[in-house]
Amino acid sequence: MNLALLGFLMVATFMTLIMTKRMTPLVALIIIPSMFGVIAGQAAGLGDMMIDGIKNLAPTGVMLLFAILFFSTMTDTGLFDPLVGRLIKIVHGDPLLILMGSVVLCAVVSLDGDGSTTYIITIAALLPLYKRFDMNRLYLCCLLMVTSGIMNLTPWGGPTARAASALKLDAATLFLPLIPGMIAGLAFLIGLAFWFGIKERRRLGHVHAHQPDAPSDLGVSQYPEARRPHLRWFNGALVVALLVLLVWGILPLSVLMMIAFAIAMIVNYPGVAQQKERIAAHAGNVLSVVSLIFAAGIFTGILGGTGMVEAMSKEVVGIIPPALGPYMAPITALLSMPFTFFISNDAFYFGMLPILAEAGAHYGVDPMAIARASLMGQPVHLLSPLVPSTYLLVSLSGIDLADHQRFTLLPAVAVCIVMTLVGMIALAFPFVA
Repeated sequence: MNLALLGFLMVATFMTLIMTKRMTPLVALIIIPSMFGVIAGQAAGLGDMMIDGIKNLAPTGVMLLFAILFFSTMTDTGLFDPLVGRLIKIVHGDPLLILMGSVVLCAVVSLDGDGSTTYIITIAALLPLYKRFDMNRLYLCCLLMVTSGIMNLTPWGGPTARAASALKLDAATLFLPLIPGMIAGLAFLIGLAFWFGIKERRRLGHVHAHQPDAPSDLGVSQYPEARRPHLRWFNGALVVALLVLLVWGILPLSVLMMIAFAIAMIVNYPGVAQQKERIAAHAGNVLSVVSLIFAAGIFTGILGGTGMVEAMSKEVVGIIPPALGPYMAPITALLSMPFTFFISNDAFYFGMLPILAEAGAHYGVDPMAIARASLMGQPVHLLSPLVPSTYLLVSLSGIDLADHQRFTLLPAVAVCIVMTLVGMIALAFPFVA
C-alpha cells in the first residue's frame, strides 16, 4: 500500500479516535501506529523503531517529570503566597488594577504548567473581588485563559514538550527564542486589561473603600502543612538560579531540573516520609504527562521508521505552491490557530507537525523554526471544546462556554498574531528560508 496514504490514514484514525473520545491519547499513541506498522508490512522492525523513538524522547520525559515536581513543590512551600497576598491588597477596590493584577497573578501561578491548577488558584483568589464589585466575569475568563495559553509555552507546560518530542528537538533550545514573543503577548494582555479596566471604572466607579471580608491574604499553596515560610528566600534564590542556569545552558535542562528538585526536597522536607508525601501529592499529574511523552515515542518512532513521514511530506509539498514553500514557518504559525482549535494538541503535534516540518525541510526551512511557529496558536487552542480545563474555568466563573468563546476569540487571535510578529522579528522563526 502507498506509504503516504497509509500515513494519512494513520493520522486521521488517531485524531478521530481521540477527538471522539473512543480512546485516550495514551492508548491511541501506542495502539494505532503499531497496527498501521503491521499493515505496512514492517512488523519485524517495529520493536527497534519503538525503542529508538522512546530513546529520543527520554530527555524530554525526564525534564517534564522533574520540572512538574519542582515547581509544584515550590508552590507547596508557599513561595508565591506573599506575592499573591500583596497583589490582592494592591488591586483592592480598583477595577482597573484588579484586571491588570489578574494577568500578573495568572502568569506567576502558571509556572507550574498545569492549566487546571492555575484556574483553581486564580479563580479562588480573584472571583470574590469580581463578585463584590459586580465586575464582568467574561473579562476574568478571557485574561486568565489567554495568559495561561502564553505561559503554557514553557518547556514543562505541554505544547513545547510535544513539539520537541515530535521533531526530536531539545526543549530548552526550542523555548528560549520564544521568550520575546511571550513577553510581548503578556504586555499586550496588560494593555488589554487596562482597556477593560477603564471601561469597568466608567461603569462601576473607582472604589477606594476597604472591604474587611475581602480575600486580601489568600495564598496559592493548597497544602498548608507543606508551607515553609522560613525558607522563602532560599526557595526564591533557587528558582532564580535555575532560570539563570537554564538561559546560560551550562547543563541540559533535564539535569538542571533533577538537581533543583533534589535540593528543594533536601532543604524543605528533610524527612523521608515528608518527601514521599510531597511526591505522592503530585504523582498523578506527573504520571499523566510523562507516560504520554513516552507513548509518543512509539508514535513518532513508527511514523518516521516506516518512511511514512517522508512520503506524506512529499504529498504536502506537491500541494503547496512553490512560491509559498520558503514561508512555511509563518504559514505554520497561522495554521496552528485553526488546527489546534479543531483538533487536540496531541493530534496536531504528533500527527501533523512532523509532516509540516518535513515539507518545510524541502524548501530549506529549519525544523526548529517550524516547531516554534507551531506553538503560536496556543491561546486560541485553549478556547477549543476539546480542552477540559476550559470547562473548569467557565464552571468556576459561572459563565457560559459559548459566551466565553465569542468574547475571547478576538483577543486570543490578536495575542497569537502579536507573538508571531515578535517571533519573526526576533528570528525565533524566519520570515523566509
